[in-house]
Amino acid sequence: MAIGATTKILVIGGTGYVGKFIVEASIKAGYPTFALIRASTLSNPHKSSIIQYFNALGVNIVLGDIYDHQSLVKVIKQVDIVISSVNHEHISDQYKILAAIKEVGNIKRFFPSEFGNDVDRNHGVNEGKLVFDTKAKFRRAIEDEGIPHTYVVANFLTRHFLPTKSQLNDTTFPLDTVIILGDGNTKAIFNTEESVAAFTIRTIDDPRTLNKILYLRPSTNTLSYNDLVSLWEKKTNNNLKRIYIPEKQVLKMIQESPYPVNMGLAICLAAYVNGDHTNYEIDPSTGVEASELYPDVKYITLDQYFEENHDRTPFYLNWLLSLNKEQHFN
Repeated sequence: MAIGATTKILVIGGTGYVGKFIVEASIKAGYPTFALIRASTLSNPHKSSIIQYFNALGVNIVLGDIYDHQSLVKVIKQVDIVISSVNHEHISDQYKILAAIKEVGNIKRFFPSEFGNDVDRNHGVNEGKLVFDTKAKFRRAIEDEGIPHTYVVANFLTRHFLPTKSQLNDTTFPLDTVIILGDGNTKAIFNTEESVAAFTIRTIDDPRTLNKILYLRPSTNTLSYNDLVSLWEKKTNNNLKRIYIPEKQVLKMIQESPYPVNMGLAICLAAYVNGDHTNYEIDPSTGVEASELYPDVKYITLDQYFEENHDRTPFYLNWLLSLNKEQHFN
């Protein structure tokens, strides 16, 4: 798609959950790709295989740290695009990236670490609201500095929100039972991590996405929790008992649960009960829909995903709540 491209891309957080997919998509699309890696990461046994893979792909590994302003400025001077994929615990640290971008002054586009809900349209509570509001505040800082940007709203990442059976083995609920927030009829959106990375990289040189929000809202991946359960039942020939938790009780659970359970529940409440993925229309003056803008990008539908991953179940809430052994549903 971009073979022979000269636009140089820097990914910060490239060995992280989303970042590794973005780095791979970038280099395979033909972009000269740089990954900022801390020296300590080189000796991290959990990251070594990722770095080896990057080296095999021809990724430029650059040692540096967002807390080292000069090293950050040095690498940003070498690239045209900066993509941040730092995790939610380091969202506020992105102001250091913004300061370096401002000093360098040559960046054509900045992608802050979002890849979730549209943070300007949220009904978050508790820790979930804190994350959303922190990201929204950072958006305003980018805009106030006049930094060219694109925000990627990917909604739910499929592998994260559809854990495997092995991840559910310690759940307090049997695997023939599924916990559903609200009535289970509100639509949510799921996209595989590979699809998110592919669409993100596709926007790099596209003026139609400059200073806009890229929404990943393919109709094939827009399902309610009830739909998800039914789809899994169809693929596996299993029947599940469904336990519905009303909003009032969910709010009580959020208040009483420890971190990170309270944050996970709050984010799920926003999507599955309040409909934050689907309760608005995209404003064409500020946003575009990825699958419509790039029909040539092949993404994985949820039907295909379940067909290929029978062991992956729509039991994210069971798994999440199993982290809090004190939680009861009386």
